[in-house]
Amino acid sequence: MLDAGCGTGRVAIELARRGHHVVGVDLDPAMLDLARHKAPELEWLQGDLASTVVADAAGRQRRFDVAVAAGNVMIFLERGTEAAVVANLAAHLRPGGVLVAGFQLSDGHMQMHVYDALARGNGLELESRYSTWEGAPFDGGDYAVSVHRRTG
Repeated sequence: MLDAGCGTGRVAIELARRGHHVVGVDLDPAMLDLARHKAPELEWLQGDLASTVVADAAGRQRRFDVAVAAGNVMIFLERGTEAAVVANLAAHLRPGGVLVAGFQLSDGHMQMHVYDALARGNGLELESRYSTWEGAPFDGGDYAVSVHRRTG
């Protein structure tokens, strides 16, 4: 799993505790230092989600079954980089892999129809949408967790 915008590692650490292999990527070195301190056994990479390539030892781009962007990652991106971030995350998914992103829906931030269009443009189809991380049905409210699956 790829924890995109992992911050201090809260989500990655929990996923690893549940038996998943996780790589965390974040731009903020101070947050990554905290993540590394809390879970030095995990792989933490500093990089911009719009351009960082998570590579294997031979330098080939790694592919993941799941990329997760929790904690409002999509609305904290530098404005104008959203399309590049979605494209880069989609490029890191295996065929059939999923991008799971949860973020606040409010004026001045990423809008759901824009996010869906960016996902579609990168070969991702909406599979499901929830209003919470616990899986409550999406009711058109101010928060959404979207699951997009990579086709082909």
